[in-house]
Amino acid sequence: MTTIESTPSTPVANARVLALAHYAARGVLENVLARHGATFQQQVALRAAITSDAPQTPDDLLAQVQHSLKADPADIRATLDELRAKQLLVADGEHLCPTDAGRELLAAVAAEITPISARIWGEIPAEDLAAAGRVLASVTEHANAELATLTT
Repeated sequence: MTTIESTPSTPVANARVLALAHYAARGVLENVLARHGATFQQQVALRAAITSDAPQTPDDLLAQVQHSLKADPADIRATLDELRAKQLLVADGEHLCPTDAGRELLAAVAAEITPISARIWGEIPAEDLAAAGRVLASVTEHANAELATLTT
C-alpha cells in the first residue's frame, strides 16, 4: 500500500481541509449576500424555490433546505418567514412562490459572485475538478448515511 504524505502546498483531503475550503468560499458568498441584505440560509431557501420544477409548499422547501444544510427545522421556518416578510417569497394558496424581487436578488448576487468564483476556481485543472467532484460526492454520500444512523 502506498502512503501519501501531506506537504503544506499539497495537503491530503480530510475533514479539516474540506471545512477550511467550505468556510473560505462560504465567507466570500456571505460577504456578497450581506451587501444585498440576505443571509446564506435565505439564499439557499430562495434558490430552492426558484429552481424547483413545480411550486413548493413551505414543508417542501423546508425539507429541501434541511437536506442541503442539515439545519434546524425551526430555523428554516424562520428563514421562510423572513423571505415572506421581505416579499422575496409570497404565498399562493398552499405554495410559496418566488417574487420578481426574489428572482432579481438572486440574479444580482449571481452577477456579483460569478467573476469571483471564476477567480477562485479558474486556475484549477479540469481533471482536478473532476476528481474533487467525485471525492466530494462520495464524502457527501457517506456523511449523509452516517447522519441518518445518528438521527434514527
